[in-house]
Amino acid sequence: MMNAPHAKIILFIVLVLGLVVSVALNALLFQLATNYYKEANAIRLNPLGIYYYPIHPTVKPNAKILVFFGDSRAQAWTSPKNVPFEIVNRGIGTQTSAQVAARFDYHVTSLRPQVIVVQVCINDLKDIPLFPADKSGIIARCKVNLKQIVEQSVQQNSTVVLTTIFPLGRVPLERQLFWSDDVGLAIVDVNAYIKSLASERVIIFDSFAILADNTGAVRAEYQGDLLHINQAGYNALNSELERLLVTLAK
Repeated sequence: MMNAPHAKIILFIVLVLGLVVSVALNALLFQLATNYYKEANAIRLNPLGIYYYPIHPTVKPNAKILVFFGDSRAQAWTSPKNVPFEIVNRGIGTQTSAQVAARFDYHVTSLRPQVIVVQVCINDLKDIPLFPADKSGIIARCKVNLKQIVEQSVQQNSTVVLTTIFPLGRVPLERQLFWSDDVGLAIVDVNAYIKSLASERVIIFDSFAILADNTGAVRAEYQGDLLHINQAGYNALNSELERLLVTLAK
């Protein structure tokens, strides 16, 4: 049997470890709460992110313009190399498809781009676990907003490279209570709709197929976090995208 002094030492160690874990979890929760609070108030001050970029930007005269347009995944998309375009990024982190669609005239129209690469909708779909009763509405609104972005692009004679929504990474512990497999299913649903929008002026770029493993999750070598990919993932996308853009520039 364990003697009393040893039992007290073990109990003390367990209590200390419990205290350390509790402090660490509380610090993490406090940081998350602070981030969400700042994010919510930043959106209240600038709900569409209109002031994030200059409304009347300066671009090279007679340059062929390519715009990356969408959310943080578009914002983080590194410029492909050796393509005959001046590349302008108009991605904004945390934005939903409604916000992205609503700022098209402010951030894209004045650039008159030849090509618009669109990546959007994950910030709508990731909220399905929080609002499960509105799942069908969230998905439907994604489709409406995607169609609006495509129509606005085509109306100004731009070619749209409409990318499928990236696959998800591993769900971290702190998000597991607020997560659901419905998010992945919704991505499949919206990606099928994205493919249905293909036309002469709308080219589907299947980023999901490039990034996903055989389970439908993002490949381990491409994962940044739950919602984002790393630079290796963008390199994989660009190796395919560069060939497409050279063709479009002809």
